[in-house]
Amino acid sequence: MSADLPPASSPTAGQLALAQAIAREETRNSAGITHVPASVYTDPAHWLREKAALFDRLPQVIAPSALLPEPGMAVPHDQTGRPLLITRDAEGTAHVFLNVCRHRGTRLVEGADVQCAKRLVCPYHAWTYKLDGKLLALPRPDTFPGLDKSENSLVELPSVEAGGLIWFAPVQGADFTMAKTLGEDFDAFGMANHHLYRRKTHQVAGNWKLIMDAFLESYHVTRLHAKTIGPFFKDGITAGDMIGPHARSAVGRLEDLEGIDLNDMAAMRRVITFAYQLLPATIIIPSPDYVNVMVLMPNAHNQTIVEDFMLIPEEPQTDKARDHWDRSWNLLDGGVFASEDFRAAELGQQGLETGVVPELTLGSLETGILRFHETVQAALADFG
Repeated sequence: MSADLPPASSPTAGQLALAQAIAREETRNSAGITHVPASVYTDPAHWLREKAALFDRLPQVIAPSALLPEPGMAVPHDQTGRPLLITRDAEGTAHVFLNVCRHRGTRLVEGADVQCAKRLVCPYHAWTYKLDGKLLALPRPDTFPGLDKSENSLVELPSVEAGGLIWFAPVQGADFTMAKTLGEDFDAFGMANHHLYRRKTHQVAGNWKLIMDAFLESYHVTRLHAKTIGPFFKDGITAGDMIGPHARSAVGRLEDLEGIDLNDMAAMRRVITFAYQLLPATIIIPSPDYVNVMVLMPNAHNQTIVEDFMLIPEEPQTDKARDHWDRSWNLLDGGVFASEDFRAAELGQQGLETGVVPELTLGSLETGILRFHETVQAALADFG
């Protein structure tokens, strides 16, 4: 099913190059069998190295821009293991703060829902902050002689908003160049102007890379998803490349491309499925008329939180439109992702923990998995 798409846009040069590679029947898959050691999924010590090198250091997606669509909004975020607070200030700029009052360290905002507010008031002593983090006021300022409010702003983490995504980094000095480059691709999908239709958090008892793996190959689609989206796919030609450490892939069938204007993004999206795997752990899947953003937040070698966001071109205005999007959401989030992809990751984790399979065997339709693991290993090596 497909709702009306927004006005036609053009793909980026990189997106067009992958589509043209499919049309020319080019494949970048190797012919040989490769392997990935099972220990990278099952070894708690390996996970701790990944945490230190990737999740405690690198720029990473925290949410789509559509989570905070208007100025004067804030939402707590705890799934990364840090008490974070995402805001959009009066000027429309997104920020990522530690959700910690500078007075006595109290959590500033509770809950998990988006809140509309012009200011943030600590529930303990009512210290009050603007949404840009500046300390605005405090009760009985006379009891804090010499206090400089400018030195008591909320602690802000580096962040950038690009292509409809909010990125942050846990440490200062982060380089967001690749986030901005990727933003050009996501602007081609119109993500910055999309409406957040649904979001849901999943608890998956599996290693985060097992979840990523499912979106790095098309070999499983007609098998694992035989009762959901499988009938809409056949094994197609896959083309892929890298944008820095981030993977971009496209899959399509030659017979579907006949007569398609590949310079028309809307037309291209009907016949070619793109997927993005952003280091460390975000998956972007643009369907023909909506986009799924999945942010993976591991908290152990065998436990991963996945927050799934469904972005649609505009807020539905009719019951018919809402029914359309409800069916799409239920098919993908509840069926394909939760019942199939995430469940497969959990079952894979259980099997690998037995030690029976010392290494995973990858065929020529699964080279994206090997490439991703090589990228992770390179990041670990760089960290030392």
